[in-house]
Amino acid sequence: MTHSPAPLTILQNLVFADDSSTARPLYLDAHSAPSTRVTGRTVAHVSAGETLSLASYFNAFAAGYWAHWTVVREVTLEVATTGRGTITVMRSDAEGAASVVDSRPISGASTSHFELSLTGFESGGWYWFDVAADEDVEITAASWQTAQAPVTAGLLSIAVTTFNKPDYCVRTLEALADNPALLAAVDKIFIIDQGDKKVADEQAFPAVAAALGEHLEIIDQANLGGSGGFSRGMVETLKREDSAFVMLLDDDVEVEPEGILRAVQFARLCASPTIVGGHMLDLNNKTVLHAFSEIVDRNRFVWGSPDPSQERHDFAEESLRDTPWLHARQDGDYNGWWMCLIPTTVLRTVGLSLPLFIKWDDSEYGLRAADAGFPTVSLPGAALWHISWLDKDDSLDWQAYFHARNRLIAALLHSPAPRGGTLLSEYRKQDLKHLLSMQYYTVTLRHQAFRDVLDGPAGLHAAMPTKLGEVRRSAAAFAETKVYPHDEAPAANEGERSYPADEKRGPRGRALLLFIGKETLRHWFTSPRQKDVDAPQVRLSKRDATWWRVPGFDSALVDTGDGTGSSWYTRDRARFRGLWRESMRLNRALEKNWDRLRDQYRAAAPEITSVDEWEKTFRR
Repeated sequence: MTHSPAPLTILQNLVFADDSSTARPLYLDAHSAPSTRVTGRTVAHVSAGETLSLASYFNAFAAGYWAHWTVVREVTLEVATTGRGTITVMRSDAEGAASVVDSRPISGASTSHFELSLTGFESGGWYWFDVAADEDVEITAASWQTAQAPVTAGLLSIAVTTFNKPDYCVRTLEALADNPALLAAVDKIFIIDQGDKKVADEQAFPAVAAALGEHLEIIDQANLGGSGGFSRGMVETLKREDSAFVMLLDDDVEVEPEGILRAVQFARLCASPTIVGGHMLDLNNKTVLHAFSEIVDRNRFVWGSPDPSQERHDFAEESLRDTPWLHARQDGDYNGWWMCLIPTTVLRTVGLSLPLFIKWDDSEYGLRAADAGFPTVSLPGAALWHISWLDKDDSLDWQAYFHARNRLIAALLHSPAPRGGTLLSEYRKQDLKHLLSMQYYTVTLRHQAFRDVLDGPAGLHAAMPTKLGEVRRSAAAFAETKVYPHDEAPAANEGERSYPADEKRGPRGRALLLFIGKETLRHWFTSPRQKDVDAPQVRLSKRDATWWRVPGFDSALVDTGDGTGSSWYTRDRARFRGLWRESMRLNRALEKNWDRLRDQYRAAAPEITSVDEWEKTFRR
């Protein structure tokens, strides 16, 4: 008796961006076949005499991740072409050294198959293929496939949390609707609409809603931030018998639908339930990768890349083939909720998000899941484009409250260090830095965050609908929160100051101590000159307004991070003194009560992250 071979499952399709797209280096090796023309989503034309390499972020196969995390042990590469030439399959090791695996001639209309082992990829490495054209060659389709049955069957629900970004959301829905292979894996798409500019009111919404049909559900609720919106998406997914996963998507993004499909295929084949995250690419600089993986420093309790020098990698400048560190498998602690798939098994075991509104909800969840035995994988080739943090002032505006409060709560829940390690010491230094930079609103918000943490976890859910309004209203008492359009900004007494671009380092060592001491005494004991209270003393670009320059002025007009205007900071001796005293008092209180608070928050966590508790908040 003969047995037919097991049907193959597509893990990853070859995809291209339009020739006009600035994202082209993410899809094709920018150093190969310069005259290659993309003529379709899966179609590229390679001119005679040229070699096109698919050693690119979106079209190489991240074998190291599949070998380590999934049950897949062999993959089949299938390439459909027309024309005469050669297909060469390449592989790299964890150090980025490349070698030839197989090479075959092609002629006419043909489909080539390559059986490839994942042995030897445990620490990292990629597969890709190159096409050398003897005469014009057209690649019409390609995919990486497996005969391995999934470990976890089931469909994907997608939860998009939005606040007044209806245009972005409709474009995301259009991209999903235009991908039949992805829709076949989707159970439900939830749009959690928390704004007053409704997605359903967009002109293009009726057409995309008709295209998606029963896949789409709009849920209107009060603005409960990212954690409230995503928790609603988690709850709704848990109600659906066919959904084995939920993918959380931010609203102000541009998606690559193929990346979503890759994430769900990877999750289905993971050896055990695993959170699968997508990378963040810069929406304004499309070839720039924010970070390859992210961890939480358990001593300082701050998130970031394991190696900061690897942040902001630009594939237009250094391709995958040219960047050795991209070939080593990197394991992170969490993935941002701009694009993150979570198995429902994880939701049922560890609960939903903490009620944090925004900031630290994703990183805390990754730590909590890891404590329960569920790892997070940031999967190369699964990504979307999002506005970069460089274009935001969110550590200075109303979001400073949530940064401070939620970082403390996460540390209380997960820090292994006595009294949170160096966290409180770092907060004292940050308070002084902001006070010397005349950022009194930021420090006031941080102090409110400290007081709320000291009050314990009981009020977190009740504060969800109201806290944003409170912190925003408090801005009215601080002149520096007003943003002046450039044509309405007051003239500076001493004009604009600028500094050499390479002068980026502030004082260090003994010079730093002397600087801090001198400026602290000046801000404590002296009042600003009246003329610099009545008008800004100087004007500074955002780049030039560093923590070691601003304290030397009595006032400064500083450009905002997004470049839309300027904020006017003015030295206030009384506020400086009062806020510095309060900083010392609150930091001492946190230090003294750390163990008590740690026990309180850890005991409360299972309840405040439960479905029942969240549903009470939704009903409010």
